[in-house]
Amino acid sequence: MQGGPSGVVLLTDRRVARGALVDVVAAAVGGGVRWVVLREKDLPRAERLALAVDLRAILADAGGTLVVAGPDPLDGDAVHLPAAGPYPPPAVGLVGRSCHDTAELARLTTEHYATLSPLYETKTKPGYGPVLGPGGLSELIAVSPVPVLALGGIENPDQVHACVEAGAAGVAVLGAIMRADDPRETATTLGRAFQEAATHLARTHPARSDASPHATGLRPTVPTEGSSLTARSGHGRPQPRTATTVGRSRQTTGEDQ
Repeated sequence: MQGGPSGVVLLTDRRVARGALVDVVAAAVGGGVRWVVLREKDLPRAERLALAVDLRAILADAGGTLVVAGPDPLDGDAVHLPAAGPYPPPAVGLVGRSCHDTAELARLTTEHYATLSPLYETKTKPGYGPVLGPGGLSELIAVSPVPVLALGGIENPDQVHACVEAGAAGVAVLGAIMRADDPRETATTLGRAFQEAATHLARTHPARSDASPHATGLRPTVPTEGSSLTARSGHGRPQPRTATTVGRSRQTTGEDQ
């Protein structure tokens, strides 16, 4: 498996979705989303596997990819792991890791990308933090060995623009799409914002947009509706006290995925 998540990446949560999870994901994919992270870790494996099959079918038709949260790829080839482990990562085609500070980024080995969170206050986890903000995100991206997705409280185009300007390869979104009255419209709006921000960055800072992905994140690109990618289908943790380059404390409230 080549490449990694970029653009708008959707994280699932059936408990907050306005409709059936499969329908919400299908709408988001119709709005241009090409990367989906299946969470729903509380489900029995058989139910989660059946859900993965359904979501892979939706994404395959659009040339997208399903990533499974946790070490079990559910018969696929892409996983997203919590900061707490396992280490080393499983040997699958694509591995992501949730990170929050320099200490967790330093533990990365064979992972292909990381999420950094929380960027902003989130409705899904009120009080979780401290928030990084675009400045903290930029600092961490500068020392990350892999491309980074910004995660946490990203709900509008201005926030998407700020994340791209900070160097993020993509934005991972949960509540903004899961809770949306029209998930397709929201996905389209956020995807358009990402494309605009990436285009602006390429024009105004060509050195940054063409830089090594290990320095500033994956070169900003976003699949638009109708675009084609190769179809692929395949958190509670103790918090270090170091966040960016200065010490922080973080409330332990469970995994971001």
